[in-house]
Amino acid sequence: MVVVMDGWQLVDKDPEKAIALFWGAINAGDRVDSALKDMAIVMKQQNRAEEAIEAIKSLRVRCSDQAQESLDNILLDLYKVVPSFSFQSSNFKSVSRSVGMATQYFNPTRQRCGRLDDQISLLKHKLQLIHQGHAFNGKRTKTARSQGRKFQVTLEQEATRLLGNLGWALMQKENYTEAEGAYRRALVIGPDNNKMCNLGICLMKQGRVLEAKDVLKQVRPAGVDGLRGADSHLKAYERAQEMLRDLEVKLVGRPGWAGAIADNLVDKKWLFDALMLGSSSS
Repeated sequence: MVVVMDGWQLVDKDPEKAIALFWGAINAGDRVDSALKDMAIVMKQQNRAEEAIEAIKSLRVRCSDQAQESLDNILLDLYKVVPSFSFQSSNFKSVSRSVGMATQYFNPTRQRCGRLDDQISLLKHKLQLIHQGHAFNGKRTKTARSQGRKFQVTLEQEATRLLGNLGWALMQKENYTEAEGAYRRALVIGPDNNKMCNLGICLMKQGRVLEAKDVLKQVRPAGVDGLRGADSHLKAYERAQEMLRDLEVKLVGRPGWAGAIADNLVDKKWLFDALMLGSSSS
């Protein structure tokens, strides 16, 4: 316990030494749950997200069952910030040696196999846990924290959040069909303007312009989106409307464009070339 507390006392003054102390706590079996989570958070703050991911994946077997959900949530945050290059971590190897970490838990030459795939896999796993009744340690709600505030999250709210994140990740993979399914499942659970906007973008990416317009008409600019507050979706709404305007401008003058829109038969290859705007997370 002393090692973990000392680690947090050093976070602001000497983050690297704090990380080494957290390693020491893990190897000593001293509050491993807290030490691993805290170390990963500090690593993220030090722009060492890849190392934090590898640490969690390698060492979570030492943690309690109660800590696994929190570790999953930290991993999801880390997957969003990792760079897109291969992982060669000499720092991770040297730190682990300095505190006597067993090398069989970590392969320092492991190549980055695609963190987006890891993110999608983990999101699907967490959704499966909800479906099986294993999420939240079998409870209907859990206490969450954001910006220093505590609040209750229901299973339904967690499911729609995960589905929205899954839809966003799938769109980055250009898997628009499956992304559409994720957004629609989320919207069945409850209305959400942000997810509605992203569904509209997803439909446009598939050439289904009329459907996208109908979806965007249902967005209520003055609405309140769950835990995010009023008008949290406005950026996504503006992006979707801009994409729609851009698409319609580019379609005008193409042979048979009016009928193609009416029948949702816009050529997808041309559409992908025309739509250069990205999509937002939810």
